[in-house]
Amino acid sequence: MKWSLKLGRIAGIKILVHWTFVILLGWIVFSEMQRGSDLFTTLLSLAFVLTIFLCVVLHELGHALTAKRFGVNTKMITLLPIGGVASLERIPENPKQELLIAVAGPAVNVVIALVLWIVLPPLRDIPGEEFFSRITLANFFYLLFFINLILVIFNAIPAFPMDGGRVLRALLAFKLGRVRATQIAANLGQMLAIFFVFIGFFYNPFLILIGIFVFFGAWSENMLVQHLDFLRGHLVREGMMTNFVTLTPTETVRDALSKLLTGSEHDFVVEQDGQVVGTLTRMQLIQAVKEEQVEKPVAEIMTQEVKAFNVQDKLAEAYTELQKTKAPLFPVLDNGRLAGVINSDNINEFILIKSALAH
Repeated sequence: MKWSLKLGRIAGIKILVHWTFVILLGWIVFSEMQRGSDLFTTLLSLAFVLTIFLCVVLHELGHALTAKRFGVNTKMITLLPIGGVASLERIPENPKQELLIAVAGPAVNVVIALVLWIVLPPLRDIPGEEFFSRITLANFFYLLFFINLILVIFNAIPAFPMDGGRVLRALLAFKLGRVRATQIAANLGQMLAIFFVFIGFFYNPFLILIGIFVFFGAWSENMLVQHLDFLRGHLVREGMMTNFVTLTPTETVRDALSKLLTGSEHDFVVEQDGQVVGTLTRMQLIQAVKEEQVEKPVAEIMTQEVKAFNVQDKLAEAYTELQKTKAPLFPVLDNGRLAGVINSDNINEFILIKSALAH
């Protein structure tokens, strides 16, 4: 995710924190200053929030490590002011596997709460409002216990793509199939998202952010599953472009700019006698112009490590890879030689045409 700071790695998974996290910490400091808190109380509040997000990281690791058991890797875990996001390479289509991955995160919070329940001395009285209104050394871990319970309850809400929504999708998929289950779970998630936004205007602005995240997350997941269903059974050969412009390694940046301006291509495959040697994007060209490198051969600025698909590969796999990597295009090979180019726009047009023909 853009504008994220890398904190390190756990079990080979990058842990990132988004820059907007600073806004949350700043808001906490501002709130404590408004209340007249001293430095120690302010630092304790910050430590409490950071401890909560440590629990969030463990929650996301629960998803990631369970997914790894099913052969699904996780690229990164990103911390946002509204929680954490584990970027799994894919969601298993097997409903049992998705169910286990979805419940693994909240299960971690249950374990944390259980450990705190066992270790902490029992409270003598039922906590009052004052107990929850200010963080002290005396109530720090008790509040952490309650927060982990809240995380379990909150994630149980069937608002797709949250954990509860994924559990619902997995359970529905046992009987209805993945596509129909996704539609139901996504529609329910979007209705709950609208409710979150409405309530957020009156009570807590964070609910608005959560509602927006849930709404568009549900929409994009639903679209992705429907698109993959349309692509099932089709090969890359059917969705690739065969009328495209290429560059040779010896052509200059100026030559590439000319082809960019006179044609419809934004990104190019660089090939030599039918062999792919690299790719060149519009952004790379613009950067070369800014650095006054218009006479340089494209071989010096192109991306040399290129993933390519074969004409016999599954079109759904190419679409998934394009969505995952955000690559502008992939070359398509036939017996090792360049036969076509594939990108997200062309696959989306393929889906649009197939959908129209189906009706």
